[in-house]
Amino acid sequence: MLPIRTPRPALAAVALVVSLTACTAQAADGGPSGTGAGSGASQAPPVKVTVVKKEAGSPVDVTATGGTLTAVRVVDAEGGGLKGRTDAGGTRWVSDRKAAPGTSYTVEVTSRAADGKESTSRTSFTTPRPEKVNKVTLAPGKNTTVGIGHPLSIVFDLPVTRKADVERQLKVTTSNGTEGSWGWIKDHSGRDRADWRPREYWKPGTRVTLEADLDGTDSGGGWFVRDYRTGFTVGAAQVVKVDLDAHRLTLERDGRTVRTVPVSGGTPGGDKRSWRGTAVLMAKEGTINMNSETVGLGDAYDKDVDYSMRLTWSGMYAHAAPWNAAYFGRANRSSGCIGMSDADASSFYTSVNVGDPFEIKGRETKGTVAEGNGYGAWNLSWDQWKAKSALR
Repeated sequence: MLPIRTPRPALAAVALVVSLTACTAQAADGGPSGTGAGSGASQAPPVKVTVVKKEAGSPVDVTATGGTLTAVRVVDAEGGGLKGRTDAGGTRWVSDRKAAPGTSYTVEVTSRAADGKESTSRTSFTTPRPEKVNKVTLAPGKNTTVGIGHPLSIVFDLPVTRKADVERQLKVTTSNGTEGSWGWIKDHSGRDRADWRPREYWKPGTRVTLEADLDGTDSGGGWFVRDYRTGFTVGAAQVVKVDLDAHRLTLERDGRTVRTVPVSGGTPGGDKRSWRGTAVLMAKEGTINMNSETVGLGDAYDKDVDYSMRLTWSGMYAHAAPWNAAYFGRANRSSGCIGMSDADASSFYTSVNVGDPFEIKGRETKGTVAEGNGYGAWNLSWDQWKAKSALR
């Protein structure tokens, strides 16, 4: 994640109209701009330039009356600018981007009067600070390589009630024209989240770029005060298939079986059952402490676990489980995770990548992985996923 602006305070709704008579800008000799000292030539009526800042998060709007605009420059205190377009008649210019919250701008306008003389006028304005600033967390990380199942995911710190306004500012570009769609879901943390999922698993080698031009956008729960950029590359075509009924796990690469290992899944008949459906490998966490009380299972276990690979926010992992060795390939007797031997877990941990999809099936499970419980978007059909876009 790379912010391209430094944080700034933000902005409440305001209206600022500054009218400037272009011919009153001072020239080097102290006289009116565009005239020589002592000039007796007749002059065209002055051009009236109006700079309008309508409200919080609106574009800057510049109009000329009695002449035309030849150049408009809008610059903030950091040297950044707002580019814009002049209409066909040359009398109105509107910025492409919205004015950002808590920012001071200088507007420099060059206009041409009916007699062809040009003059320049300047004005400044500052947008007010907002009460709340929204921020985001992006995944995958910038310049990473991930598996074919990893979505582009944005979690928002504050609620997003103006989802369509936000989604319009999110641009995804891929190196091969991959078809995909944004979908709005609730993250397992309860926060609003937008994921961009391809129609099918990514093709290996795809390069993905996000341009989130959010600076100056009101989310409904707070203002954004910066833009974001990130990008990642898709790695090998790997899929992990878990058959809980057969008690085995198979790693496939490019559609061919690499290896199959015996496993033991979640114990049938209660809260210790595993999830089914497609779960995406979220992180390779190595050796971690697992405490059942953190996932609502009382005092069932509290131990350090090696080769831990997170599959859901709710606590389902694939990992080494030597204490369960008697059940590998024979029965499901774990507390919900997919356990295997130390040797198999070590080899498997090395082989898989964050973003690899785990396709899990079995009769005795506690349901399908939800969209926000890790990356569960693949458990929806393409039409169901597209329906979650705010711009459908």
